[in-house]
Amino acid sequence: MVKKILLIGTICTLFLGADEDKNVYERNCIPCHRYAPASLEKLFMVYLKTYSGELSLKGALKAFLKNPTEADSLMNNTFIENFSVKDKTTLTDEELDEAIDTYWELYDVRKKLK
Repeated sequence: MVKKILLIGTICTLFLGADEDKNVYERNCIPCHRYAPASLEKLFMVYLKTYSGELSLKGALKAFLKNPTEADSLMNNTFIENFSVKDKTTLTDEELDEAIDTYWELYDVRKKLK
């Protein structure tokens, strides 16, 4: 009986502790976008094409995530009709900045040009 309790406790700790090892981006962005028809990389390229630079992209993305509207969305009308606009983020400004910085670092095209 004690072995079963210890085993269950260990498994629970592993699952709960695994989430703590992930950064804000991995905990909050990837799970929602995992099954979306447009990948995070594709969305990054759309944002980069529209805003062209790091500061403008990050600023626009942060503003959109804090107050997402159909008018500000870069997704086409068909996508919005089928999936709607995302909900407002629940992340703090610091968490949002961290997630957006991680997102930029992950898909920064300058690194791929070398």
